Amino acid sequence: MCSIMGLSKKNITMEAFRNNLAETTSRGPDMERVMEIGDSVLGFQRLSIMGLTEAGMQPFLFRGNAVVCNGELYGFRKDKDELIADGYTFESDSDCEIILPLYEKYGLEMFEKLDAEFAMIIYDGEKKSLVAARDPIGIRPLFYGYDAAGDIMFASEAKNLVKLTDKVMPFPPGHYYADGQFVCYNDIAARQEYSPDDLETACSKIKKLLVAGVEKRLDADAPVGFLLSGGLDSSLVCAIAQKMMDNPIKTYAIGMNEDAIDLKYAKEVADYIKSEHHEIIINKDIVLSSLETVVKLLGTYDITTIRASMGMYLICKGIREQSDIRVLLTGEISDEIFGYKYTDFAPDAEEFQKEAEKRLRELYMYDVLRADRCISVNSMEARVPFGDLAFVKYVMSINPELKMNRYNKGKYLLRHAFEDGDYLPYSILFREKAAFSDAVGHSMVDYIKEYAEGLYTDGEFEEKRRAYTFAAPFTKESLLYRELFEKYYPGQAEMIADFWMPNKNWENCDVNDPSARVLKNYGQSGV
Repeated sequence: MCSIMGLSKKNITMEAFRNNLAETTSRGPDMERVMEIGDSVLGFQRLSIMGLTEAGMQPFLFRGNAVVCNGELYGFRKDKDELIADGYTFESDSDCEIILPLYEKYGLEMFEKLDAEFAMIIYDGEKKSLVAARDPIGIRPLFYGYDAAGDIMFASEAKNLVKLTDKVMPFPPGHYYADGQFVCYNDIAARQEYSPDDLETACSKIKKLLVAGVEKRLDADAPVGFLLSGGLDSSLVCAIAQKMMDNPIKTYAIGMNEDAIDLKYAKEVADYIKSEHHEIIINKDIVLSSLETVVKLLGTYDITTIRASMGMYLICKGIREQSDIRVLLTGEISDEIFGYKYTDFAPDAEEFQKEAEKRLRELYMYDVLRADRCISVNSMEARVPFGDLAFVKYVMSINPELKMNRYNKGKYLLRHAFEDGDYLPYSILFREKAAFSDAVGHSMVDYIKEYAEGLYTDGEFEEKRRAYTFAAPFTKESLLYRELFEKYYPGQAEMIADFWMPNKNWENCDVNDPSARVLKNYGQSGV
């Protein structure tokens, strides 16, 4: 992960700019550069992943334009060959060096052509103004705000901007900003005509597209590792990758010292695919002492996101301390498009599809935010094969009648797609879904809830929660998170639309806790 920042007008001192950019040094600890160009300022902090020499340092310049980009452009080798044929000479091996010649060639239409996870800021030398854009899912973070003079600013994280603007807002995924306007270039969740594919055809395409999504994300000049929970999604990513590699991949799992569910399943997967496996063990004291750090790095008060981030932050911290890994492949985004435990209660296919579209549109505020912050704060880069654009677009086009749980097994299509090929043991491939925060150990969430209960009397809770009119806390745990959030992001609660919760309009889903553990169909998920 790298960090980018840009001001459309130099209305603050360069010292103030550098101080705010420094809030995200962990995203790009290798090199830093700040450039004044025209009336604008661009800042870049680099984590070297592709093109490791100094020639790959940004901002890149080309014919009066400049760019800073936090991203991976997966189709860059083909684009690079075409640009070389057009006469362009490259000075580095960085994928992001292709951006400015592509921008000159295609203009704003460039963004819809990219097969990438990215957030970027371009200084357009002809217009003497900034252009910014973000990938369709929002895998790479970008925020914006306006200064006292009404001039726009952009940055990778909210913490870069909180001292510079009254209101920090998330840059909408799949949009670009140019000429004072936000324009949607790709609404990845937009309803499309359903594919006529039957179940077997759909599963065949799911397999082909996911394998391709994993393969392209193995391309890195820095060491690559894998998060492995032993659940379906991360296990599939690891199994697919291992089949492509000559040497054992490095897999990592985390669990509480007393009741970890994931550790045994992760070891089963690691033994099966013959990866080089590592375990990180945590306990109550480590969890509680890390809580404020996690809320600060996330920039959210959402219960689900914070709970799941505890394990993810601590495993990434352990990986960074004991290895040279710089890139981590993860299993995020599968649930949003194939279904959660609670979508078993969807009343019909239309409601199932609408819920998937909603979750996909909001991903950047929840699971994607979690993966980005927990990994980047430990100076590594997240890559998300289930977020491959071709894969997501196809899965969203599958008739929801096929995706609903009519098989007595959630996410059946994904499981069935990999039954052939000896990817995983059947017991893992068809293992019940367990929420990550629970599977690290039920005790982890229980300890946090117990800690929060001890902080407030019932009267204090009622008094304090009423101070918040937007996304008001509804448990003592959520009040604890909100107070920690306000400490670092005062008045910025609207960055998050609401709490991540099951669809309360559905039967059996009107619950007061986001954990799947409270649903009546959880069954054997947590064992």
